[in-house]
Amino acid sequence: MKKKAIALFLSTMMVGSLAACGGSGNSSTGTSTDTSKAASTSSSAASTSGTASSGSSKPLEVVIWDTNQQAGLQQIADLFTEETGIKVDIQVKDWDSYWTLLEAGATGGDMPDVFWMHSNNSQMYMKNDILLKLDDYIEKSDTINLDNYMPEVTELYQRDGSTYAIPKDYDTIALWYNKTMFDAAGLSYPDDTWTWDDMYDAAVKLTKADGSQYGFAMNPSNDQDTYYNMVYSMGGYIVSDDHKSSGYDDPNTLKAMDYVGKLLTDACPSATTMSETGTDVMMQSGTVAMIMQGSWMTAGFLANDYMKENCDVAILPYDATTGKRASICNGLGWAAYSGTDRPDDCWKLLEWFGSEAMQKKQAELGVTMSAYNNTSDAWVNCTDVFNLKPYLDIAKESTSDVKNELILRPYTYNSTVWSMGASTALVNAWSDPTQMEKVCTDFAAEMNKAIAAENK
Repeated sequence: MKKKAIALFLSTMMVGSLAACGGSGNSSTGTSTDTSKAASTSSSAASTSGTASSGSSKPLEVVIWDTNQQAGLQQIADLFTEETGIKVDIQVKDWDSYWTLLEAGATGGDMPDVFWMHSNNSQMYMKNDILLKLDDYIEKSDTINLDNYMPEVTELYQRDGSTYAIPKDYDTIALWYNKTMFDAAGLSYPDDTWTWDDMYDAAVKLTKADGSQYGFAMNPSNDQDTYYNMVYSMGGYIVSDDHKSSGYDDPNTLKAMDYVGKLLTDACPSATTMSETGTDVMMQSGTVAMIMQGSWMTAGFLANDYMKENCDVAILPYDATTGKRASICNGLGWAAYSGTDRPDDCWKLLEWFGSEAMQKKQAELGVTMSAYNNTSDAWVNCTDVFNLKPYLDIAKESTSDVKNELILRPYTYNSTVWSMGASTALVNAWSDPTQMEKVCTDFAAEMNKAIAAENK
């Protein structure tokens, strides 16, 4: 596609901070493994196109947005260099800068060689031929078989029968709680018997009148890792199954958002405080007793002494009416620029990152859960400081009366527009929860307009 057309198309993107799938923070690599063994068991990952470099001494430029994952991924990339001779330089940009960089590169032709792709933007980048098409490489590979990955993640990076990224990971959501605060209040820790009402009751009891401690915290941009999960657990939805309409005005969605309003009113810091201070920061400073967070935050929490001493993890509550516990699931993909002058080298790196051995190593290092089937148990065992099992438990079929469900992160062709629109619209409801239903209903109409405009 011509650069002018790409520029016109990408100009519709609204880039903003998103508390999902990684954020900035201190690097943490967790428990290391025998790198020589990992390298030897993954030698086939570079075999499809041969192990020789293209001859360039310049490192492949790899850009990601999560500092917490940089150190572990660089270890994996260094093994790739030992195996192939191809150097790799992993750089981190904050979320806003990341997408600004890719947008500028797409219009100006100066893109990183390899980078992460997110479900919010994948459809747009695939349609406009910005991502390297991987079909021929996959067909010839002895290492990459797409049947070995979570199909929900694989499908995020496919369009018109072609594949444009290799699944990197998947994430789920869990409830983090402060054991010390629960002990002081004489409350039992959260467990798999908790309903949303149980969480509300505990949050209210853990909130102190003098404002020194609150039971819960969230802000309007915490969608995947907070209210989306409540909405789907209570029978509502954000986007229809056909990706064509909003669910913000659905009665069950409104019921869930009314619950959010109760938490905001009775157990959360002020909307201003939560907008100025990340919920993870508030948790790490001992200000709040509970937050919901994605598995991508674990590496950062492992680097925080307060979290390690005081906090742990529980599975999300379920809704007593629906009998359902829901976690929003997303996954990133490793993609390459279609205009790179080193497509074969880029493929070798994608193949390496996506190999079973390196996906398992990603989990063992505590980087994040992996998209390759049956490798994420290693992530749970990367530390004995926190009980990470709830992140996997919600992804497994329930053996109780509670039905566990993984819900793929809601998306449309250009999700960024309406997801950022929701964050902006909900500011009013966070400041005055009595407006919650009106704000959600009004925004549903705006979101439907945004979705309709995607097809023009």
